[in-house]
Amino acid sequence: MSWKPEVKTIEDGSWFGNGLRFATEAEAIGNVKALKRRWLLVTETRAVESEEPVNYKWADGKLEPTL
Repeated sequence: MSWKPEVKTIEDGSWFGNGLRFATEAEAIGNVKALKRRWLLVTETRAVESEEPVNYKWADGKLEPTL
């Protein structure tokens, strides 16, 4: 199990994600909050459980791949 970050934008009511999967909900939320600060049109963020394997770590505000 993993956690995936997702965002909603102003123009579309749909949730959008990417290929990032984190071990904890806190990591996914930290990552998506950082993304929201960089993107202008994000209106909402969330972290959703996923069956995909963990492939990234979010630590000290930095994204690191897990190999």
